[in-house]
Amino acid sequence: MAEVAVQHTGVGRARAAGRRSGLKNVLQRKSTVAFLMTLPLILLIALLVVYPAFYALHLATLNKSMTKFIGLGNFEFLFKRDTFWLVVKQSCIFAITAVIFKALIGFIVANFAHNVPSKKQRKWRGMLLVPWVIPPAMSTLAWQWLFDPSYSAFNYTLSFFGIGPIPWTGDADWARFSVILVNVWYGAPFFMIMYLAALKSVPEQLYEAAAIDGANWWQRIWYVTFANFDIVRILTAGGPLDHTHIFATWAFRLGIEGGDIPLGASVSLFMAPILAIAAIFILRDISKRGNEA
Repeated sequence: MAEVAVQHTGVGRARAAGRRSGLKNVLQRKSTVAFLMTLPLILLIALLVVYPAFYALHLATLNKSMTKFIGLGNFEFLFKRDTFWLVVKQSCIFAITAVIFKALIGFIVANFAHNVPSKKQRKWRGMLLVPWVIPPAMSTLAWQWLFDPSYSAFNYTLSFFGIGPIPWTGDADWARFSVILVNVWYGAPFFMIMYLAALKSVPEQLYEAAAIDGANWWQRIWYVTFANFDIVRILTAGGPLDHTHIFATWAFRLGIEGGDIPLGASVSLFMAPILAIAAIFILRDISKRGNEA
C-alpha cells in the first residue's frame, strides 16, 4: 500500500509539473502574452465601438417609429433627396480642403518653430499649440462673434480698406469658407506637432551634409525629412439652406432634432464603407513600412 501511495504521489507531482511547464510555455509565447495584455482594450472597443456600430446598423433598417423592419428603405429614401447629395458634396469639399490647408500650414509653421533658437522654442511651441488645446466649442463661439453679421470684428477691420460687409455665415460660399477656416485654425497645430517630431528626429549632420552638397532649403526638407461636428454645429448649424452640413451634423439634424433616429443612423453609416476602404490602404501601407524596417 505504501508503494502504491508513493507511485500515486509521484504521478501527481509529474502531472502538476507538466501543467506548470505547459502554462509556462504558453505564457512565454509572445503572441499569447500580447493578446492577454490587449484583451481589456479589445473588450472595451467591442463594448464602445462594435456594439454601437451593429446597433446603428439595426436602427437603419427600421421605420421612423422603430416598430417595423423596412430593410434598405431608409437608404433608398436618402438617395432620392437632393439634400443628401449636397451633404456628400459638402463633406468631400470640407475634408479635402481642410486637410490640405492644415497639412500645408502645419508644415510651414513646424519648420518655423524648428529653426527658432533653442531657448525660445518651448515658448513658441506652447503659443502655437493654443488653438488645438482650447476646446473646439469654446473657440468656435469666439469665431462666431468674429463672424457676427452686426458686430463682426472682421467686417469692422475690412471697412477701413473699403471692403465689406461680408455675410460670413449668411451666404452659402462664405459660410463654407468660414467653417473650413475655423477647422484649419483648430487642426493645423496637430499637423505641426507631427512635422516637428519628424524634423527633430533627423540628425543635424544630415542637413549640414546636404547643405554642403549644394541642396537648397526645399531640397533639404523634401529629401532628408521625408471633420468636425462641433464647429459646423455651433458656427452655422448646417445653414444657410443646408449648404454647410456634413454627415455628422445632418445625422444629428435628422435623428435627434427631427425625431427620425433610423434615418439619422442611415446617414451616419453612409461613410462606413469609405472609411473602411481608407483604413485598409492605410494599414497596408503601415504594414509594408514595418516589414521594410
